[in-house]
Amino acid sequence: MVLPHFLHMATKHQIVTVGLIQMRCAAQPSVNLKHGLALVEKAAKRGAQIVCLPELFRSLYFCQTEDHSRFALAEPIPGPTTTALASAARAHRITIVGSIFEKRSAGVYHNTAVIIDPRGKLVGRYRKMHIPDDPLYYEKFYFTPGDLGFQSFATPCATIGTLVCWDQWYPEAARLTALKGAQILFYPTAIGWHLSEQKQFGAKQHEAWVTIQRSHAIANGVFVAATNRIGLEGAIQFWGGSFVCDPFGEVIAEAGHDKEEVLIAKCDLRKIDETRQHWPFLRDRRIDAYGGITQRLLD
Repeated sequence: MVLPHFLHMATKHQIVTVGLIQMRCAAQPSVNLKHGLALVEKAAKRGAQIVCLPELFRSLYFCQTEDHSRFALAEPIPGPTTTALASAARAHRITIVGSIFEKRSAGVYHNTAVIIDPRGKLVGRYRKMHIPDDPLYYEKFYFTPGDLGFQSFATPCATIGTLVCWDQWYPEAARLTALKGAQILFYPTAIGWHLSEQKQFGAKQHEAWVTIQRSHAIANGVFVAATNRIGLEGAIQFWGGSFVCDPFGEVIAEAGHDKEEVLIAKCDLRKIDETRQHWPFLRDRRIDAYGGITQRLLD
């Protein structure tokens, strides 16, 4: 019997070192790119084999307002950012997960994660599927919902899946990505507190964010890695708190709320088999009874 490619990966590389870049963003895209690449280099020097940058790291979080001039921040894929990330991936011999404001064509833009392997090759891209439209998060004005579906990508160290920020609240997204063979789910993120709400609701909001992602790890028997930005931008205080949890839901590495960090975590892929053997949720799924999941509501 021929094993699936992702199982070959797990056998060859039992322990994978993940690096998450928690950074503060500036107004100038060139400054953010240079700074992000410097932090990627630090992660690589600390042994990271897969490094993930936060959502839309090349700019301030511009979705707080609906402003047509912000479309000038978008770029094609491949483009300047993928070129720079590819060069860094080759130089450090690592896989990079980057987040890009993608200009697909005139009037069609996406919030896109790219995966670049140690050869500098663009392995694939994931376009954010769930697009929020909340106070200070007016993303529907800028982004077309993704149309590539939920995917996994083979890298030299592990098979990974990429989802983006608002996707992290949806168990369907995590489940379908895990069913594609992903062993580690990466969530490039830009999430924070409204200044007017932070005192009253801040701790509970952050706890909910961690809890839902830990639940994805448990329900699917995978590692989850979420990387966030920090700093005050407009009326949002980005809360950092980047973390990695294992298939049991245990947080194995976590960053603080108030400073930049290069977070390093070692993911032992053998825990996937071990956890799924003890908690065989995938085995016991009633796939014959889930047809209603594709409906908005059930009467």
